[in-house]
Amino acid sequence: MTVFHWPERVTVREVGLRDGLQSIARTLPTAQKLQWIQGAYEAGIREIEVGSFVPPKLLPQLADTAELVAFAQTLPGLVVSVLVPNLKGAERAMDSGADWMLLPLSASHAHSLANLRKAPDEVVAEIGAMVEARRARGSHIRIEVGMSTAFGCTIQGRVTVDEVLRLLQAVVALGVDRVGLADTVGYADPRQVGELFAKAREVAGDKLGCGHFHDTRGLGLTNVMAALQAGETRFDACLAGIGGCPHAPGASGNVATEDLAYLMASMGLHTGIDIGRLFALRAQVAQWLAGEGLHGSIAQAGLPKTLPTPEMTA
Repeated sequence: MTVFHWPERVTVREVGLRDGLQSIARTLPTAQKLQWIQGAYEAGIREIEVGSFVPPKLLPQLADTAELVAFAQTLPGLVVSVLVPNLKGAERAMDSGADWMLLPLSASHAHSLANLRKAPDEVVAEIGAMVEARRARGSHIRIEVGMSTAFGCTIQGRVTVDEVLRLLQAVVALGVDRVGLADTVGYADPRQVGELFAKAREVAGDKLGCGHFHDTRGLGLTNVMAALQAGETRFDACLAGIGGCPHAPGASGNVATEDLAYLMASMGLHTGIDIGRLFALRAQVAQWLAGEGLHGSIAQAGLPKTLPTPEMTA
């Protein structure tokens, strides 16, 4: 019987500024977004997805991404990520000085057509062009591919494991630096998560480096645990659980950053996050997003007296 060894450290990447805000109609002023980045940094978060290089006419909420990258790069030790949907976005990401660009690739043919207007294999070809553009420019930006709808799709329904693994193998062969698996629409269950992460690691090896889970049906943290026990140690999360997916009506955002940080702290796993400061940031963001639906349990229930103290002073 294999004995599971808990990792000493788990990395939490805050994605609310992109995944969260793109699903909210209002546009936060840039000054408030800068405060959000600063607050997350002061709370100990060291990886932030600050925005996306998409045409401003499509997502005006994210039109100031370049300015956010410039500010985030002034914070020592902060790893700055941006999402890019195409080659033009990748060029802008390289110009911006971001550390990572995140490329979405849907395992669902139907979702890929709805989201990017391209079939998955066409997206793979464009990812190849982005890798080549990086090489040609001598850019040091790193490339991560997020495999969206890896566990199911609201449009197509079932997504086969074989298709997920085929696409993973294709992008790894192109020379991307990291791949992740995303439950974009909240369909995953923990058994499915554990099995797919194990199989994906056989294909991608150490390049498999992120779990992205939505809490739409209340299984977000359970799925995090399944991925953790399958060897994953990096997870995306949204402050206050905001966000969703335009192709998944009723879908909530990622697991709440506060809940994920508490889960790890309760087990004595180091994230570097000060949950008290994270609560303060949530309260501030809640004022900015007054009227929007916020999620998460620990912010409502509060911290138990039994919580290990070292995490609180990280």
